[in-house]
Amino acid sequence: MSDTQAGDAGSQTSAHPLEGDQTSRRRMWEFLGGSLSLRIAVTLSLVLTVILLVFIFVATNVLRSDLFSTRRDMILADAAVRFSQVQNTLDQSTAVTTDQVQDAVTQTLTAIRESAAGAGAVEVLLLRSPDSSEAFRINEYVNPEYISVIGGGIRDELAHDVGLWQSVALANGADTIPGIVVGALIDVPSAGPYEMFVVYSLEQEQSTLTSIIQVFTVGSVPVLLLMGLVSFVLVYRLLSPVRAAAGAARSLAAGNLSSRLRVSGRDEMAQLGATFNDMAESLQSKITDYDSLSKLQQSFVSDVSHELRTPMTTIRMADEVIFDDRDALPPASKRSAELLHVEVARFEQMLADLLEISRYDAQSAQFDPESADIYSLVEKVVSANAELADHLGVEVQLGPRPERCSVPVDAIRIERVVRNLLVNACEYSEGMPVRVTVAAGKTSVAIRVRDYGVGMEADTVRRVFDRFYRANPARTRSTGGTGLGLAISKEDVTLHNGVINAWGEPGRGSSFVVTLPRVAGSAVTEFPLIVWEDHA
Repeated sequence: MSDTQAGDAGSQTSAHPLEGDQTSRRRMWEFLGGSLSLRIAVTLSLVLTVILLVFIFVATNVLRSDLFSTRRDMILADAAVRFSQVQNTLDQSTAVTTDQVQDAVTQTLTAIRESAAGAGAVEVLLLRSPDSSEAFRINEYVNPEYISVIGGGIRDELAHDVGLWQSVALANGADTIPGIVVGALIDVPSAGPYEMFVVYSLEQEQSTLTSIIQVFTVGSVPVLLLMGLVSFVLVYRLLSPVRAAAGAARSLAAGNLSSRLRVSGRDEMAQLGATFNDMAESLQSKITDYDSLSKLQQSFVSDVSHELRTPMTTIRMADEVIFDDRDALPPASKRSAELLHVEVARFEQMLADLLEISRYDAQSAQFDPESADIYSLVEKVVSANAELADHLGVEVQLGPRPERCSVPVDAIRIERVVRNLLVNACEYSEGMPVRVTVAAGKTSVAIRVRDYGVGMEADTVRRVFDRFYRANPARTRSTGGTGLGLAISKEDVTLHNGVINAWGEPGRGSSFVVTLPRVAGSAVTEFPLIVWEDHA
């Protein structure tokens, strides 16, 4: 017998068991289809599962609501007592000087924090009211670990009400626990109104609720296992339409918004298919609407920015007249004229940045590359900002000129990128030197701006190019930035098919590297400068 014949015979022989298995499965499904008692048992099991899940859900939500309401009422009552104790103590205080008032407030709040610990309080804070106009002031009583939980909404409403509360999430190691912050206005002698907040932890209530849910869950396991065993024989049939729905959902996720399920019959699975199709139709319609809204929003920003330029020009002209004649004005008016001049310039820069961002959003930014010497361009920017560097006490060190550093670029845009990076480096260098390096490779040219100032956290590095993002909004800036500089810089570099990278370490400075291809339109494949080096 030949090998081919032997293979055919083997194939014919092995086909019989498969046919027998298929016949057995068909008979089993026929038996299950004709077993009304089994279908009823499964239906009852499913109903029981739903009832059990609904019971657990409703019971835990009712319990959670009752626990929270009860605990909240207790906290509000306790907080009212604490606020009253603090106010009474301060009203009876004979403190007059700043140190005396500061000591009285510190002692009072420390005592309140210790006494309130038994009621679940974890911290007491005292912040100066934004509405206070008193020249006499004391240090705020704050804990950096908890100051972030004080939301702006509760502070805004404290001026009109007392005993306001807010649900918050408190840090607990790597996790968070629920809590409540209660606030009230406290009148500090000679210092005026201050905002007092008491932070309470709901860790015990959360632990209780978690234990109850665990009991419900563990108790439900045997019932669920029993229902699983009973319903096992129907899993494959029930999962067939589910698999089809999953495939259609994956197709939707891949961008095929026309994906739909084939619906036949009128049972629950058919209803699921019809509902899925309705959802897909609605999703397709919504995405189309959102795309239109996005374009409308971009158009709105662009139109408003353009419309504001006309009155801005008039305001600028009036500001120039007032600013030029400021020496003839009274001291207060002179100072106002100087402030107006600075803010008008800042507003004008913000309008320019908004217009530039709107051009990128509308994909209408013009790119006209011309061959330019990158080192000369950087040298020009460094020279133009020398006065700012001297004012900040920063020494800008420009590295040696490399060979062959000409690149086809839009010189205005690249100058803007370098200027943004250089000004930021000077602002955050804390008086330390700023090093600017230009390096050339075979296929690309790179610019690195490195400072040795405050540096950046890892989260800041990830978000440094986001629009309106600032690592530390509380810092005073000499240049009055708009928060759009680095975002525009990234768009400028991307327009050149370049790459901009950033890195920093707290206390060790920050580093930004712009890499541009030598051939317009080509991708960057070589990086002549690394972003971060300890000895840079």
